[in-house]
Amino acid sequence: MSQRKATGDAGRATIRDVAQRAGVSVASVSRVLSGNYPVSEELRRRVMKVVRDLDYVTNAHARSLAGGGTPTVAILINNITGAAFAHVAKGVEGAATLRGWLSLVGTTGDDPERELALVNLMRQQGVAAVVLLGGAYDYDEYQLRMARFARSLDAAGSHLVLVGRPPLEGDVPATTVDYDNEGGAYAMASHLLSAGHRRVLVLPGHQELTTAQGRLKGARRAFEAYGVPFDPGMVRHGPYDYEHGYDAVEESLREGLDFTAVLAGTDVVAAGATQALRAAGLRVPEDVSIVGYDDIPLASQLTPQLTTVHVPYEEMGRVALRAVADRREGGSGRRKGGDGDHLVLGTHVVVRNSVLPPARREGADRGE
Repeated sequence: MSQRKATGDAGRATIRDVAQRAGVSVASVSRVLSGNYPVSEELRRRVMKVVRDLDYVTNAHARSLAGGGTPTVAILINNITGAAFAHVAKGVEGAATLRGWLSLVGTTGDDPERELALVNLMRQQGVAAVVLLGGAYDYDEYQLRMARFARSLDAAGSHLVLVGRPPLEGDVPATTVDYDNEGGAYAMASHLLSAGHRRVLVLPGHQELTTAQGRLKGARRAFEAYGVPFDPGMVRHGPYDYEHGYDAVEESLREGLDFTAVLAGTDVVAAGATQALRAAGLRVPEDVSIVGYDDIPLASQLTPQLTTVHVPYEEMGRVALRAVADRREGGSGRRKGGDGDHLVLGTHVVVRNSVLPPARREGADRGE
């Protein structure tokens, strides 16, 4: 009863009630709730505790008229079921929640036109930031339109963040949080080459995706460093899914292609490739070695456990959100373009049980 009297006329807590209970000014409460101003972590915790205790609900309509409102970050991903994407989204959402921000997720379905349309829609909705996950499409019209949307978002007080893809060309107001994609592929291919493999089936991904281009480039660079000729005929492009891994290996075996190892573009592709090898009566790694990329939980659940490249996906998501928050709160200024907006996280090889030196066997062992 006494708590009801302490709240507003309709029995609902007001911002003044929150300020009084927290022992701070109404302006301080407003700053914490808006997310538009730098405040101390101690103040944020104190105010948010009272907000929860009083079950305080902000007047979203009034705040929107005042140009405030709870900041919302839009996370756009290719496939919501993709484990790598999910880990990045988890990092973004977790960091957003700590700041009292809202998160929403949209899927592009591997369609560049839908991705561009969603970016434009989020701009119209007035989100604080649009976070794009995964490889970009490497053609001029897409790049030009994305740069135009980035400038439009910036002019509207929002921001574009690219995660796991190269920065846009030119002076574009966008933050890039990338990882050493090419370096990871170089290290993974080097691991196979150092084990003695020379005939490696490479499944880098879709040819037009920057992620696949970087992984193929890294693999080729490793072959060059080892003085081993790289055979383009050993490359099979396709989507980052189980079916492509299975089909690519099955078709290669049917064609009589001689390979002692498979360099898969993702762990999921590696899982499909592993099953195709088993279906053909080949053992991993005794007959054919196999490696992946991503180090999602699946990699350690396969039999044998998969040697792969670890990518810090969840950390990339956290870094992306922090970059947006810093800009919004004035922590890093209003930098536009340049190296200051391009962050690169490291990758490393995780050695497990899916690689052995190439077995000595005749072509007949493959069923020829």
